[in-house]
Amino acid sequence: MDWLFFTEVSLAGLGGGGLYAVAGIAFVLIYKATRVVNLAIGELLMLGGYLFFGFAAGLALPHWAAILAALAVAGATGWVIERLLIRPMLGENPISVFMLTIGLGSILVGVVELIWGANPLRLPEFMPNAPLFIGEAYVSAKIATSFAVAVVVMAGFLLLFRFWRGGVALRATAADQAAAYSVGINVPRVFSLAWVIACVIAAGAGMLVGAIGGVSPTTGAFGLSVLVVVIVGGLDSVAGAVVAGILVGLIEAWAGAYLGGQYKPLATFSLLVVVLMIRPYGLFGTHEIERL
Repeated sequence: MDWLFFTEVSLAGLGGGGLYAVAGIAFVLIYKATRVVNLAIGELLMLGGYLFFGFAAGLALPHWAAILAALAVAGATGWVIERLLIRPMLGENPISVFMLTIGLGSILVGVVELIWGANPLRLPEFMPNAPLFIGEAYVSAKIATSFAVAVVVMAGFLLLFRFWRGGVALRATAADQAAAYSVGINVPRVFSLAWVIACVIAAGAGMLVGAIGGVSPTTGAFGLSVLVVVIVGGLDSVAGAVVAGILVGLIEAWAGAYLGGQYKPLATFSLLVVVLMIRPYGLFGTHEIERL
């Protein structure tokens, strides 16, 4: 076995897994706070890449300013989505909200195609390109940078979620909305906060994904792998999203390297089936018991 090749493939898988984990956190955050299964997470991620392109290439802003502007617009988009689309649907049949997020994804794709067209676009270079070696193993500088940013984002999110007052309110609302109301927490405001933070995180992940492979209206398909990540890890588990993201990234990299790129979806969804057969609520998900 070529251990050097295996190491390089694994490092690439870790980089991709870090991006899956970040996007998975955005998904879990919305689900934990509002119990909404947001299938538009891939399109929100795609939107982040296009927003950066618009600000950096279209308006010629410095890269740091374009990143901040894209994150700000993504957060505002999350607030609008929650206030105008999601909040009126709270309390309705979960399937109706589920379908609403599918429609939202289609709308975002349509908006992107109207503004930027349907052809793939290459983002302006804002990450290093110099070759990077860990020992003798080569790893793309963009993938390494993306993984480092993903680790910082995940660590920062976990710290804020635990110690920031807004994070405490999010955790309280996720645990029991009625109890959160009873202690004076503004639950609708927490819902808005969850969507804003999730959209900012997804947009950041979208810029990293776009920096590696460019952006196109089909970039939202990335959300399918993110959905696998959160189901494997557990819909309501942040730690599960992190672990499952890394696991899925590694499995996809190994399958693509040793079996061929066409087998990556097969490997990913095979993992999903195995986990669901053993633990239907995910590796770290809450096992809920419902009385009938």
